[in-house]
Amino acid sequence: MATEQPKIQELTLEDVMGDRFGRYSKYIIQERALPDIRDGLKPVQRRILYAMNQDGNTFDKAFRKSAKSVGNVMGNFHPHGDSSIYEAMVRLSQDWKLREPLIEMHGNNGSMDGDPAAAMRYTEARLSKIAGEMLQDIDKKTVDMVLNFDDTEYEPTVLPARFPNLLVNGATGISAGYATEIPPHNLSEVIDAILFLMNHPKATLEDLMDFVKGPDFPTGGIIQGLAGIKQAYETGRGRIVVRSRTKIVPLKGNKSQIEVSEIPYEVNKAQLVKKIDEIRILKKIEGIAEVRDESDRQGLSVVIELKRDVNAEGILTYLLKNTDLQITYNFNMVAIYHQRPEHVGLKTILTAYLEHQRDVVTRRTQFNLQKAMDRQHIVQGLIKAMSILDQVIKTIRGSKDKKDAKQNLVSQFDFSEIQAEAIVTMQLYRLTNTDVTQLEKESAELAKAIATYQLILAEPKELDKVLRRELKAVQKAYPTSRLTEIQNEIQELKVKTEVVIPQEDVIVMISHDGYIKRTSLRSYSASEPDDNGLKDEDYPIYLAKNSTLDHLMMFTNMGHLIYRPIYEIADAKWKDTGEHISQTIGLAENERITWVYSFENLKATGKFLVATSDGYIKQTAFADYTPGRTYKTRASQFIKMKSDDATVVTVEYLPAAPTGTLILITQHGYGLRYDLSEVPTIGAKAVGVKSMDLRDDAIVRATIAADDDLIAMITQRGSFKKMKVADLPVTSRARRGVQVLRELKNNPHRVADYVLVASDANGVALDVLTDRGKHHSILNDDHPTSARYSNGSFVVDTDTEGEPVSMQIHPIPLTV
Repeated sequence: MATEQPKIQELTLEDVMGDRFGRYSKYIIQERALPDIRDGLKPVQRRILYAMNQDGNTFDKAFRKSAKSVGNVMGNFHPHGDSSIYEAMVRLSQDWKLREPLIEMHGNNGSMDGDPAAAMRYTEARLSKIAGEMLQDIDKKTVDMVLNFDDTEYEPTVLPARFPNLLVNGATGISAGYATEIPPHNLSEVIDAILFLMNHPKATLEDLMDFVKGPDFPTGGIIQGLAGIKQAYETGRGRIVVRSRTKIVPLKGNKSQIEVSEIPYEVNKAQLVKKIDEIRILKKIEGIAEVRDESDRQGLSVVIELKRDVNAEGILTYLLKNTDLQITYNFNMVAIYHQRPEHVGLKTILTAYLEHQRDVVTRRTQFNLQKAMDRQHIVQGLIKAMSILDQVIKTIRGSKDKKDAKQNLVSQFDFSEIQAEAIVTMQLYRLTNTDVTQLEKESAELAKAIATYQLILAEPKELDKVLRRELKAVQKAYPTSRLTEIQNEIQELKVKTEVVIPQEDVIVMISHDGYIKRTSLRSYSASEPDDNGLKDEDYPIYLAKNSTLDHLMMFTNMGHLIYRPIYEIADAKWKDTGEHISQTIGLAENERITWVYSFENLKATGKFLVATSDGYIKQTAFADYTPGRTYKTRASQFIKMKSDDATVVTVEYLPAAPTGTLILITQHGYGLRYDLSEVPTIGAKAVGVKSMDLRDDAIVRATIAADDDLIAMITQRGSFKKMKVADLPVTSRARRGVQVLRELKNNPHRVADYVLVASDANGVALDVLTDRGKHHSILNDDHPTSARYSNGSFVVDTDTEGEPVSMQIHPIPLTV
């Protein structure tokens, strides 16, 4: 006895998984998630329509419980969960999802707010009138039928679809490796395109787009981006912007409101209203007083009420950019074409539909022809029987039974089996003369119909005439105007800062050690000015009242520029220290913010004068210092340093062409004066040109001075001196200059700093800072003007206070 071979196969897991997943993928692609290009339906949708039609649940009959239809579909055609069938059924009834709903439903079938439909036991449904067009002539063998899951009934592989449902109602679905997103379109436009394509098979996409302008969403709205539509119709992929239809309505008392009457397709209205209200509550923008959903049976209406005197256009732009009042819609037109999923364009969809309709009309005509020919055969037999009626009756009466009668008729009078069956089953009343006339009339009509059918089948042009007539009839029966407006270009949304940031006056302080903060006027007014939260040795280098919409430019002594919009500076109480600049931007160990300028906007047209201690100088246009994208985390370079130990000694903003001359003074007491026109305007990262012949010296400061200004300088030995600017002769750039201090052999004076004082200024106080952190005040009026070679008079006791390192005009107390 032969041993049986083992039935166990050894296969790798990869092969088994690959094979099984491949089968599963093919199933869900073809049988679940993607629509057929011909009728635009997924299998569950097709089965719902077919089952309801088979059950007589049509638009001209009464509504029936949805649960009955779902049960029929599940029991006969779709052995999956009832919830998935009912969800598909509900979607087919939602007029905000489908351009032409295929099911009418009584009861709660959901809402634009994302509310679920009532349970199927509460709702009632029937096919809509236009769904009848999808199923028309299905009983005339117009489509292939296959056995259902348990081989008990037949179901269609596709519906006749007498209108182009794939484009009209669109489709959405996710499958294994494929997803589809086809938007709804206007029925009349799509039929016009098909009619044109019938006459012009080589029509271009541009020709077809003369008819199909773009999607036509049931929720209306405005589409922007004609290029995106064209790309989608060409390749199956494309991107458009869909925005709500809005209008700004003025109200009493300088108020206004934004009224939204249409929202983008498939946007959840309740979530949209909630998002806008969150923006109001969180004060992401100022100016929204209230958000109301006033939608009712008359239509959608969302009202955004605004406060008095606000920029309504700016707020609308912000909402379009930051909420679903405007969305990006991505076409991904995938459909089952010749049994496989494909990206399809507009012409492919229309051509495939046209092929399907020609096939449907051909099959229907063949069915009608066969039926007419069968009937004509019977009618001819009846007419023949009437002509020999007595013989026929005698033969039938002489027969044993029906079967024998039929056989006798066939054998004696040459009738066919079918004709004989018709004769023996004929009722007696039809033996009248009038019935013969009717039969002859029917025979003539059948002959005419047969000729017509044969012509349609023989001549493609005749077939197209029939198809054109029927498409036009559908177009006329369901007139629908376009709901969605199409605009060529996508409008760029630029939100103005003043919309997002409330305009408010604040106090801004930047300290010598790098602490920065903004404080409300209320907090500043309620505190002592000196109680500023800084350490004892720290002090403000910038203290001013600014708007939250202003812009700060902070320059360090090592050539770095830090930019901040004032609204981005941390808000703190006046008594708090604020945040250190190093929390966001790293500075070198000895780097300090030294010059700070504020601007109302970033469109200033002036220039910056920049000078370094190692003898370089330049002018740079304001536009070259405007911030880049990374301003929050890194400083930009405003001058390139030639040597490692050099520092920036001057950054001065010149709003217009300044009057006066440029003065530079060195540590060793040399002064040079020349015209500013000798300093070129160059780029942000340039080194600049030579400002002064330094040799082993260093520049203390460079300033623009009027002829009658006074130079007030302090030396490292604590000596204070005033001299006239006019005492410095006007020469040219890069020279050594003239001495402004008398050189001493032992312990010579070195200029620590200087400032310019107007000759007519009274009561000016000068604040000297020493290397020990001590502040010494000098009254300018107490000291006479000295000659150029004078070393001034001692005012600071360096033994007790330390050596002077800088000097500034004492700031006037800030009043708010």
